Amino acid sequence: MQSDTFMLYKLMILYILSRVDFPLTNAQLTAFILEKEYTNYFNIQRAISELIDDEFISAKTIRNSSLYRITESGSETLKFFDNLISSGIKEDIEEYLSQNKYKLKEEVSTPADYIQLKKGEFSVRLSVIERGSHIIDLTLSVPTEEEASAICNNWIEKSSDVYSYLMALLLN
Repeated sequence: MQSDTFMLYKLMILYILSRVDFPLTNAQLTAFILEKEYTNYFNIQRAISELIDDEFISAKTIRNSSLYRITESGSETLKFFDNLISSGIKEDIEEYLSQNKYKLKEEVSTPADYIQLKKGEFSVRLSVIERGSHIIDLTLSVPTEEEASAICNNWIEKSSDVYSYLMALLLN
């Protein structure tokens, strides 16, 4: 693969991350690039890995899912090489983000994770984040990993109901 082409993949990832004000998962970054058939999965993963190694993006892992943000040095690099991304690619990215921004943000604004504290005890941490602030930060203790996993899996879909219920209960 030509190094210029591979550099373009890195710049595309930086550009995508620069256009959102929240982190994106590996799956979210990969979906756009694969959907448009710009390259294959392995090239995307290599580009992400190199961007992390070069500290152009940061990664935070929550429950087997990595969340990526562009760093300050990534932003500076993108400004310098922005002209290497064609207007057609930028338009594709902008259109994709415009159509999917709410869905993408919703997926990462309700993190859920669990850890094992000791045998027979798991701590489940559930959050709802809006504009960088936690509006819910809830920790539950459960006896099994299956329960911890089920709670995490249901959190995205049910977090707004839980929030509404708690607010109604606590304010009345």
